[in-house]
Amino acid sequence: MINKIQLSIQHALNKGEKAFVPYIMAGDGGLDSLVERLEFLEQAGATIIEIGIPFSDPVADGPTIQAAGQRALENGTSLKGILAALSEVRKTVTVPLIFMTYLNPILSYGIEEFAEVSKSIELNGVIIPDLPPEEEREIKQVLMQADITLIRLATLTSPIERLKTISQDAEGFLYAVTVKGVTGARGGFEDEVTKFLQRLKQMSTIPVLAGFGISTPEQVKEITQFCDGVVVGSQIIQHFKNGEKEKIHQLLNGRLLVKSY
Repeated sequence: MINKIQLSIQHALNKGEKAFVPYIMAGDGGLDSLVERLEFLEQAGATIIEIGIPFSDPVADGPTIQAAGQRALENGTSLKGILAALSEVRKTVTVPLIFMTYLNPILSYGIEEFAEVSKSIELNGVIIPDLPPEEEREIKQVLMQADITLIRLATLTSPIERLKTISQDAEGFLYAVTVKGVTGARGGFEDEVTKFLQRLKQMSTIPVLAGFGISTPEQVKEITQFCDGVVVGSQIIQHFKNGEKEKIHQLLNGRLLVKSY
């Protein structure tokens, strides 16, 4: 069944655009600014918004996101506090919202309670980078009952058979990791990224979005030639930290030039 996440991506594609998913760290700049930033990103044209949950041992995060998470933790940010801050978010924000969190905060909160409260704020999806498909059954069932999509990641270093396993029964969109390593801005992409994205597009029955290392409008235009959209995190965080909202607009505008695969 097509969910709200896929519908939003398809709506962007139908308009001749590619999907753009900005990432922000909840609690960076204070939880009182969280909803305001979500409102800004929706008005700027975000297809979906990804909300990072700060964690003390973020194994997939690069320096910029790690620093944002540390600032959030120093502000006393917790998963419980984030959910409370989002309790009335749907009064002003309508685009799909996705949490990016490691497994430990969910387990500490309680899987069932997390799903129940997340459903009450109309959360649409969750990305859990340290949860492989082989171990997701229990949490996926609970999330499905709350109409929350569990989104999988596919990496450059995964062999073909592994990519087939990840692609099978994936929901929402397939998150294609376009660098070998952690998140963070890069100067460009390795030659194998194009083939990697084309391979995923052939395998996947759902949209493929590229993330990690995308930091300029030019890179957005380059990478979206081969996939359905992008996720941009470190650069969005840096622009918010520097008060550079116009540069966020420029990043989102990078997805407007659409070319064929």
